[in-house]
Amino acid sequence: MRNQTSQKTYSQRQLRVGELVKQNLGELFIRNEAKIPSINSKLITVTEVRMTPDLKTARVYVIPLGGVDTKETVKILTEYSHLVRKALSKRLDIKFLPKLTFVEDNSFEYAEKIEKIIKKNKRNDEEKKRYN
Repeated sequence: MRNQTSQKTYSQRQLRVGELVKQNLGELFIRNEAKIPSINSKLITVTEVRMTPDLKTARVYVIPLGGVDTKETVKILTEYSHLVRKALSKRLDIKFLPKLTFVEDNSFEYAEKIEKIIKKNKRNDEEKKRYN
C-alpha cells in the first residue's frame, strides 16, 4: 500500500539538478546577465528550485530583497522568463534546459507567523505560571 502523504519525495537527481539551476540562477541575477528591463535582478533571491521528475520544468521560488513587491517581481520574471532561460542556457550543459516557472516564496512570512505564535504561547504559559 502506498503512503498517502501530501509531501512529495524528490529523487536525488531532481534535487541535484534543482540545486544546480538554483546556483546558476542566483549568479545570473547577481551579475544581471538576463538583462530584464524594469527590474534590478541583483535584489532577487532564489530560495529554492523544484524540478519535475522528467527534469523539463523547474518551479523557481524567488523573493525580492525585503520582500517588497513580490507579486510584481514574479510577474515581471514570468513575462521575461525567455530572457532568463536564454542566459541560463549559456551557463548550463544539460540535456534539456528546463522551462522556468517563477513563484513567490512565502516561507519566510510563514516562518515569521509561526515564530510569533510560539512567542505568544510562551508568554501565555509564563503568565499562567505566575498566577498559579
